[in-house]
Amino acid sequence: MTAESAAESGAESGAGAESGAGAAAESAAEGAGAPAGERRLHVLTPLRRAWVPIAATAGVVVQQGEQVERWVRGLPSGLRALTVAGLVVVFGLYGFLSWWFTHYAVTGTELRIRSGLLFRRTAHIRLDRIQAVDVTRPLLARVAGVAKLRLDVIGTEDKDELAFLDEREAVALRAELLARAAGFAPAEAVALGEAPQRELLRVRPADLAVSLLLTLSAWAALAAGLIAPVAVWWFSGNRWATIATLLPMLGGLWSGTAGRFLAEFDWRVAESPDGLRLDHGLLDRAHETVPPGRVQTVRIVEPLLWRRRDWVRVELAVAGSKNEVLVPVASRAAAQAVVARVLPGVDLEALAFGRSPRTGSRWVVPVWWKGYALAVSADVFAARKGLLCRRTEIVPHAKVQSVRLTQGPWERARGVADVHVDTGAGGTVTARLRPAAEAADLLDAQAARSRTSRADARPDRWMT
Repeated sequence: MTAESAAESGAESGAGAESGAGAAAESAAEGAGAPAGERRLHVLTPLRRAWVPIAATAGVVVQQGEQVERWVRGLPSGLRALTVAGLVVVFGLYGFLSWWFTHYAVTGTELRIRSGLLFRRTAHIRLDRIQAVDVTRPLLARVAGVAKLRLDVIGTEDKDELAFLDEREAVALRAELLARAAGFAPAEAVALGEAPQRELLRVRPADLAVSLLLTLSAWAALAAGLIAPVAVWWFSGNRWATIATLLPMLGGLWSGTAGRFLAEFDWRVAESPDGLRLDHGLLDRAHETVPPGRVQTVRIVEPLLWRRRDWVRVELAVAGSKNEVLVPVASRAAAQAVVARVLPGVDLEALAFGRSPRTGSRWVVPVWWKGYALAVSADVFAARKGLLCRRTEIVPHAKVQSVRLTQGPWERARGVADVHVDTGAGGTVTARLRPAAEAADLLDAQAARSRTSRADARPDRWMT
């Protein structure tokens, strides 16, 4: 557990509401030379930091492959060994110094992170602006007993992180930050500990593997990964150009198949007072939180080959967060039961979708116009698109930031228009190819529904 910073409260670093484990961690950090009231990350962190210059060096070698190869061949064997040893020393020194100059502290109102080797950076993260705290455990970190803490903060795109902390310290700090973000006093936040949870859904590895085999995009990535490098080699005969083409192709193929399986393995969704908790990962284990009241859009994805099994994938757009997946694959009934926890009171089965009219639409978007549909209920605005892979996007009225109507010259000639609904997550849900008169009425009605729905919206904070 953490205590309030002595720099903020004027108290001694050992005073305040902190647990015995937190006091020991803080005293150890001070003994290592950290400023009073601040802590350092785990002593294994320099090993992780050293990979930054290593990756940069590897990128230069790949980009300048032929020149590097000629340069290395021209060096005596002894000088090659000295060069490698020098690089190891430089990389290790960079990792150590970056760890040495990184500290963090929890004060009465904020989490403060100071970092930077050449250019100093101090992040002041207000506790009441924290909306999610994720704990991730990469494979090697799990072996070493450490974890990474990542923070979603309202109004920021990138996540701040503390990597790495002792695993127990990371879990305790996460629980305290969530409680403090919910408005609890420091002493209460420490005493609360980890909130209880109830499991709602668990994805079987066999279902996840079958769903990937039935995904057309994975097969398309495989075909591209095989054809493109062969074509580059055939026309250029340059092995470095072939490698430069092959690597991103392999990366895309990996992320869409094996990488996705590893990341979504043993996916669990549980409900707790601080939101929906997502635990997943085979090699790298992640513990994420979907905060209540911050979900802007729910997207239900139905690939063509999944429909015979009645499987769906549920994705989210959360304001200020990059957590996108809620359910990687599940039956429609199981997925809707989880969505009901995100959108309470919304009956997805009761949504009556009306397809875009044949007259006019088929001339604007031939064939694919059949995939566009719209449904509006008392609680949500829902738009559907796609024939091969059907996507249904659902926006609660209270989350709508603005409504727009667009109509190009060809749409105007055919008497149709598009209605765009903008959300707080920076996304847009579009009802395409609606009759012009209906679109105009929908524009005014949706603006009124959004304005009145905010009065009954769910709170954005935890445990309230």
